[in-house]
Amino acid sequence: MLEAFSSSTLAVALAEIGDKTQLLSLFLTLRFRKPLPIIAGILIATLINHAASAWLGAWLVQWISPEIARWVVGLSFIAVGLWLLIPDEEDDSPSPLDRYGALIATTLLFFVAEIGDKTQVATVLLAAQFESVLWVTAGTTLGMLAANVPVVYAGEALMKSLPIQRAHQIACALFIVLGLATLFWPD
Repeated sequence: MLEAFSSSTLAVALAEIGDKTQLLSLFLTLRFRKPLPIIAGILIATLINHAASAWLGAWLVQWISPEIARWVVGLSFIAVGLWLLIPDEEDDSPSPLDRYGALIATTLLFFVAEIGDKTQVATVLLAAQFESVLWVTAGTTLGMLAANVPVVYAGEALMKSLPIQRAHQIACALFIVLGLATLFWPD
C-alpha cells in the first residue's frame, strides 16, 4: 500500500518535469491568471484519467499469468524510461476552450493531454505491478500535482530555472530501475 503510493507519486512527479502538461500549466496560468481553478482542473482531470488507467492496469493482470505480467510490466517500465528521453513537441496554438473559463478549460485540456501520455502509461503499469487502483491513483495524482502546482504558482520564472533534461534522465533511470526490479526481484 505505502510502496504503491510512494512509488507512484515519485515516478509521476519526476516523469512530469518538462512534460507537455507542465507547459500546459504554464500556458493556462499565463492565460487565465487564476491558480485555484487551474489546480482544481488538474486535480479533476488527473483523478478521472488516472483512475481509469489504474483500473485498466489492475484488470489486465487478472487475465494473464503472473510470469507474463511480470515481463510485460518490467519491459514496459524500461520502455517508458527510455521514452522519457524523447522530448515532447510543443503546441502553442490557442484553444477554443478558452471561452469556458479556467476550471473547465484546464479539466478538458489536461484530460485530453494525458491520453496516451507517459504518465498515463506509467499509471497503467504501476497499477498492474501493485494491483492497487486506489493507492496508485492517489500516488499518481499527487505526483501530477507536485509537478504542476509549482508551475501554476511560480510560472515562467520556474520553467526557465528547471534543468529539464536532467529531470528526464533521473526519471528515465527510475523507470529502468523499476523495470529491472520487476523483472529480476519480483517480490
